[in-house]
Amino acid sequence: MIFVTVGSDVPFDRLVRVIDDWAGATGRTDVFAQIGKTDYKPAHLAYCSLLEPTEFSKRFAAASMIIAHAGMGTILSALESGKPILVMPRKGSLGETRNEHQIATAKRLLDLGKVSVAFDETELRSRLDHLDQVTPREKITPYASDELISALRDFISRA
Repeated sequence: MIFVTVGSDVPFDRLVRVIDDWAGATGRTDVFAQIGKTDYKPAHLAYCSLLEPTEFSKRFAAASMIIAHAGMGTILSALESGKPILVMPRKGSLGETRNEHQIATAKRLLDLGKVSVAFDETELRSRLDHLDQVTPREKITPYASDELISALRDFISRA
């Protein structure tokens, strides 16, 4: 199953519309989307506005692929669980978020080889047609490294 999530703050219709159109054109029936509170209602996807945390975790765990906005919570969850993730960042210039921080996040994590990114609708559609190229990345731990903890302790003790 492909699990699509736009986060819990605001809808991201630009992303959901592309995936909905793609699912309709390709006959994909294995896509479930958490779309936020929006007037847009997908025609070809199973979806809901918001999921309770337990249900969200179940769907996330069952998914073979995650498609999402470039929110750090979703990205970190995918990396911790070793799930392949394709992100499309929200754009502040389109009023989808307060600034261009998701674009910066996506660029940096793409440069580090941690996520696959589509920066616009055309690129997202192309990536959807080649989902087999979106592969799981190296798992990360949910804990800070010993080096970071040591550096923080040193910093605090000197303050």
